[in-house]
This record gives sequence, structure tokens and C-alpha cells, in this order.
Amino acid sequence: MLDGIQAKRLTGALVVVTFLVIALGGVVRIYDAGESCPDWPACFGGYHFDIPPEQQQAWWADHPGEEDQRWLDDPDFAYTTDEIFTEWAHRLLAGAVLGPLVLLNWLLVRRDEGLGSEVRLASSVAVALIVWQGAVGWLTVRMDNEHWSVALHLGSALAFILSLIWLWLAASRDQGELPSWADFERVGEVWHRRLLWLSTGALFTLFSGAFVSTTGGANFGCGVNGLYDSWPLCHGELITSLQSQVIHRWLVVGVGVALLLASRVIWKEFGSDSVLCKWIWGSTALYLANIGIGASYILSWDLSDESFAEYLSLIHLLLASLSFIILTTTWMGATMALVAED
Repeated sequence: MLDGIQAKRLTGALVVVTFLVIALGGVVRIYDAGESCPDWPACFGGYHFDIPPEQQQAWWADHPGEEDQRWLDDPDFAYTTDEIFTEWAHRLLAGAVLGPLVLLNWLLVRRDEGLGSEVRLASSVAVALIVWQGAVGWLTVRMDNEHWSVALHLGSALAFILSLIWLWLAASRDQGELPSWADFERVGEVWHRRLLWLSTGALFTLFSGAFVSTTGGANFGCGVNGLYDSWPLCHGELITSLQSQVIHRWLVVGVGVALLLASRVIWKEFGSDSVLCKWIWGSTALYLANIGIGASYILSWDLSDESFAEYLSLIHLLLASLSFIILTTTWMGATMALVAED
């Protein structure tokens, strides 16, 4: 029993650390430091982050095909220590901290005979996904942070954190300690499917946003001419060419409308005191707030230094991820309640 309690507590801590890793990944993108450690798992051939410019430039010169394009364009280019540190810390947390702790958690789960087969399956899935995430991290480095590899990396991280939440929910249920805020009502197949579709829609908007932010000039796709002309319109038009920025916005609108409708219907069917209603409302509130953050980012263009307020981009990513995680957790909780009913 003690092993199961420790596994549950460790799982909760791993959820927090994983979200921190996702946030660090966002910081890496904001710094444009995804290639600040051009090899993997090492960083410029070593395992530290304080790498002088001349050492970086020498490494690029000694590794044809691995050169940073910015160094090829400017022989004096080098990453700062802060930029390298963000990528280094991202890898350290993901590999040296999360990896061993996930394996420890897997062992703790198997030492507690009071935990059921679903908990054991969830812990095995978490181990498989952390290994997969390491492989995708290597691929992302090898592909020089191609937009599709970055999206895959983010998707894998979200899948991993959801496997941990699944593990926590299943372990809490088996131990009879599922808190009231996570004890979902038994809903029918209709709402179960609706939750799945809402989660899928939120995921698509998240991926489309990641595509926009990682494809160079896509952020400028609707112009930087201020309110109305650049947002909510695109070059002053409501419907323009199907570029990534426009597709992302229409996806956001579609999912936002679906969430508002779901929030109203769930309130009428289950009441405002239901656990399911509170989770749906929470996700919807975050989603709508994030629309405002996205607009603020587009409107933050500073003509004097020709840049956006990139911290808003990080907040935009984290709120989008959190809204998706809440929706999918709701679907998982509803699934567990549905299975228990059968």
C-alpha cells in the first residue's frame, strides 16, 4: 500500500515537472535557441552550457553539414550562454530527471498488489512515451527544428503528461482516494463522444498554432498594421487566402463556439455544481482568455525594434496546452466513470 501511495505522489510531481519541461521548450523557441545545442545528447560535444563563441564556431567548422545557418551568414555569430542554458536545462529535466523518475514510478506501481491492471498499463505507457519523447527530441535536433518535428515533439510531451494524469486518476480510484473535484459523474455515450471531439478540436488548434509560430514569417501572415486590420481581420479582410495564420484563426473560432455551446448544454443538463460542468467551464474560460492573449501578441508588434512581445507567445502556448489537457482529462475521467457503470 505504501508503494502505491508513493507512486501516486510521485506521479503528481511528475505532472508538474513535465509541464515545466513544456514551458522550457516554449522558452527555447522564443529565444530561437532550438539549435543552440546542435548535437544530441551532448551540447557542442560536451555536457555543459557555458560554451564560448570561439568554441561554438570551431565546432561548426569541424562538423560540415551541422553548421548553423546564421553562422554561415555571419562568421561572428554565436549563441549566448542564456540561450544555450535554456536548451541544456530543457534536456536535463526531460532526460536526467523525468526519465529515471518515471522508471522508479513504474517499479513502485508493480510492488503494490493493491493497484489494478489499468494503473500498471498506464505506468507502462508512461515509460514507453518518455523513451519515445527522447527519440523525438533527437529527431528534432537532427532535423534542425523543422516545424513538423517541433509539433511532433510538443504532441509527444502532451501525450506523456496525459499518461501521467491517467495513472494518477486510476491509482486514486484503486486506493479509494479520488478527490471530489476529480470524481466525474457517469455520463452517457453522447457526452463521451462530445468530449472526445472537443479535445480533438483543441489539439488541432494547438498544432496549427505551433505550425504558425515555427514557420518563420507565418506570424506576419496577416500583417502588423494594428487592431482590426491585422486582428481580427487579416490584411483588412475577413476571408483571405488559406494561409496558416487564417486557418489557425478559423479553427480557433470553430472550437471556441463548440466550447461555448457545450458549456451551456452541460449546465442545463447537469447543473453548475456538477464536476463535469466545472471542468468544461474551466477549459472554456482558459480557451477564451487565450484568444485575447493571441490577439495581444499580434498587436504587440513594436515598429522601433521590429519584434513581437514574445513572452505573450509563451503564455499563449501554455494556456492552449492547459486548455487541451483539462478537456482531455475530463474525457478520461468520464471514460473511467462510464466503464465503472458497465
